[in-house]
Amino acid sequence: MFPPAIAGGPPPRLGDLEPVSLFIDFDGTLVDLVDNPGEIRVDGALHHLLTELNATLSGRVALVSGRSVAQLDAFLGPLGAMLTLAGSHGVELRRLGGKLTAPERPSSLDAVERDLAGFAAANPGLHVELKSHGAALHYRAAPQHEAAVYTFCRDLARATDLVLQTGKMMVELRGPGDKGDAVRALMRDPPMAGARPLFIGDDLTDEGGFSAARALGGAGVLVGAPRATAALYRLENVEAVRAWLATAIA
Repeated sequence: MFPPAIAGGPPPRLGDLEPVSLFIDFDGTLVDLVDNPGEIRVDGALHHLLTELNATLSGRVALVSGRSVAQLDAFLGPLGAMLTLAGSHGVELRRLGGKLTAPERPSSLDAVERDLAGFAAANPGLHVELKSHGAALHYRAAPQHEAAVYTFCRDLARATDLVLQTGKMMVELRGPGDKGDAVRALMRDPPMAGARPLFIGDDLTDEGGFSAARALGGAGVLVGAPRATAALYRLENVEAVRAWLATAIA
């Protein structure tokens, strides 16, 4: 891991960095965060951007998300099959034109999902997000429950074999895995191999991806307000990310 520091300014124009392999987070990076994570929408402009970007970079575009691959497919539609997808914090991998590879789902998740659902029912404003290898409790619409959510999920993690993952206004219980693992795995093979990895993300869950990209001769790009991070560059928000990516296809 690289010692955290405050990320610098925006990255150079994408076209000036080629050849690159792009690893891009989804929520908070390509689409804005919402109170209910199931309500995000992938608009036509994003469909066009990712389609053209993937063609320009000869397939060297991967979405690396805390969402499952199935969730990403539901949002992206046919576009999902045209991209490399790494879901569940890098645990699930579907290479371009390949089949999904993933470990066995943690056996304790079924009981954890029931516990989270009961806790959310007793605390209005909380939302449970179910994933193939994890379950998250979102409190964006009820920030007053932050401490209680963290304590409840921490105790569940201690009683199970699951990892406690914090993020922006959410806490998740999930199987082991790291977005950096996905970067390292995908960079071993075509079409990613031999190019400079750039990882773009907004949350603490993306730090593993930033570090892996740097270790392989690339860099991370933090999205959002300045903070200590392994990323070298920073973009202000989703709009800025899309504008920067569009420089490669202009």
